Amino acid sequence: MNMRNEGSSSELAGRDKRHVLSILVPSYNEEATLEKCIDRVRAIQCDTLGLEIIIIDDCSENRSREIAEQLAARFENVRVLFHTVNQGKGAAIHTGIKAATGDFVAIQDADLEYNPQDLLRLVVPLIQDEAEVVIGSRFFSHGTHRVLYFWHTMGNRFLTFLSNMFTDLNLTDMETCYKVFRRDLIQQLDLKEKRFGFEPEVIAAVAQRRVRIVEMGVSYMGRTYAEGKKIGVRDGLRALYCIVRYNAHNLPAPLQFLLYLIVGSLCALANLVIFLGLLSANVSAGVAAPVAFVLAAAINYWMCIHSIFRHQSRWGRWGEIALYTISVLVIGIVDRQTTLLLIHQTGPAAAKLLATLVGLALNFAARRLIVFPEKSLGPWQPQTTSMSSEETLQN
Repeated sequence: MNMRNEGSSSELAGRDKRHVLSILVPSYNEEATLEKCIDRVRAIQCDTLGLEIIIIDDCSENRSREIAEQLAARFENVRVLFHTVNQGKGAAIHTGIKAATGDFVAIQDADLEYNPQDLLRLVVPLIQDEAEVVIGSRFFSHGTHRVLYFWHTMGNRFLTFLSNMFTDLNLTDMETCYKVFRRDLIQQLDLKEKRFGFEPEVIAAVAQRRVRIVEMGVSYMGRTYAEGKKIGVRDGLRALYCIVRYNAHNLPAPLQFLLYLIVGSLCALANLVIFLGLLSANVSAGVAAPVAFVLAAAINYWMCIHSIFRHQSRWGRWGEIALYTISVLVIGIVDRQTTLLLIHQTGPAAAKLLATLVGLALNFAARRLIVFPEKSLGPWQPQTTSMSSEETLQN
């Protein structure tokens, strides 16, 4: 055992209680590495840290399921769960989270990119009650790192930067596989993402819980696409969407308004196009203006609950729709009157555009304050006064 592993084990030595770490291993077509991965995971079990290893086979098309079943038959602390339809890594993790029974829950890819020995270190802040979540960063200096894919690394850094902007965290590696949680916390989270969108979604969820999060360096031996790496451009684009989708409803008003400007601008364009289209069909301006406004408002509502505001944040579905409808009617009257007031001075297009800009500001205020109100997240959970891991070792 090398010095790094000895240090990891010493941090767990002398504990009064034997903790159990549930390690979730999502697997899809990993027949070449699955058995070796489980052997490496089992090697970190010690007197003070028991393991519950849960392999979740996501409807593999090769021998991965057969290998997983053989491992479960050989080792009593290995369990296997199966998906009958391929759903994605996130869905596999969801299945594993529900089944976990340990004190803590960690995620371990089956592809040998991450070294399970690092989990001995990552679990220490949880055992010491210094954190509820520990993130393993590939960009902190620790252990061995295979040199690969500059642009892939830049993509990870960009997504982490954007996630930090929305969560107000200062992580260095949001996309890392190695995330370790207290089980009672992770099982409370209502997670939706079925594929690699799990990473930004779970970071958003724990940030909004205001729990204690720490980050520690881990080693990383990345593999090439020829070796089986699966994440791609599609997943990067989904991560962008997830960062916005799961964080935007808690942003400060100025930042939220910038996002609303994008949504509002698209809806304003729809409003203008519909209005001019109705005018060209010989519909009077007095009728065309409110019809265009209501149709654009419906588009606005759909885009708001899918990108900025949290659906049913305080009101039930029908209460939310009723308040939204009332706000649309009130602002629609303002829009109509403003359009009619200006149409002879500026022309139809300019009059409608100016009225739409007024409606944009009123719409945002109504949505943020009345239709989709959000409670304050409150302060971050304070750190305990217990000794840190270093202080414990020194004593």
